[in-house]
Amino acid sequence: MKKDLLEISRQARALLQDLRLLGVGDLVMSSPRAVPPDLPVCPLHVTGVERGGRVLCRQETLEEIRAELEDCRRCPLCEGRRNIVFGVGNPQARLVFVGEAPGREEDERGEPFVGEAGRLLDRILFAMGLRRDQVYICNVEKCRPPQNRDPRPEEIAACEPYLQRQLAAINPRIIVALGRIAVQSLLREQSPISRLRGRWHTYQGIPLMPTYHPAYLLRNPAGKREVWEDMKQVLKRLREES
Repeated sequence: MKKDLLEISRQARALLQDLRLLGVGDLVMSSPRAVPPDLPVCPLHVTGVERGGRVLCRQETLEEIRAELEDCRRCPLCEGRRNIVFGVGNPQARLVFVGEAPGREEDERGEPFVGEAGRLLDRILFAMGLRRDQVYICNVEKCRPPQNRDPRPEEIAACEPYLQRQLAAINPRIIVALGRIAVQSLLREQSPISRLRGRWHTYQGIPLMPTYHPAYLLRNPAGKREVWEDMKQVLKRLREES
């Protein structure tokens, strides 16, 4: 009997670790206290403030941030876009992938990473034992630059506050930055991505792993080995924090 109980306990712990790795947070056995929707939004990076048993502010939601961006005119990229490409995935994801800027297919559909590079990203996720709906995927830039050129510093600066708010709303454990533009923009670092990848950094207090963009891997398949080494580090850290 004791042996059976130990085995059940072991299996339960393994199940909880797997659930957390896949983005499922703590299991709540009782109903959580409702937060009134008319409370003011907490300042950035503050998840909630209580005083005397009362909640004084609430966390902003992704839906609220998206609604504010609905007709964004904060930089000239608004002139040529078809759709704002906000982000997709699990709003409580433990792992967030941040790319560079939308391309033609993303602009048409309003969803990040839906072209050939996106299909490669899906295969990377599959190799990690994850699906697109278990992580969150977004870009530094929410509008497509003309002819898919690199976004300019002032365009990134106009969008970054919304990325910061997205990440605060999701509160992930880890960020993976995909590609030179995303990595250098988030880290305020101009070193080549080949020197930055494979090592942990931080963004707004969140551990960040830089790696190559899937579009780069389509042109340079040899880089897949390095990306997989980076993703193994990500998986290891996720397991350690479960």
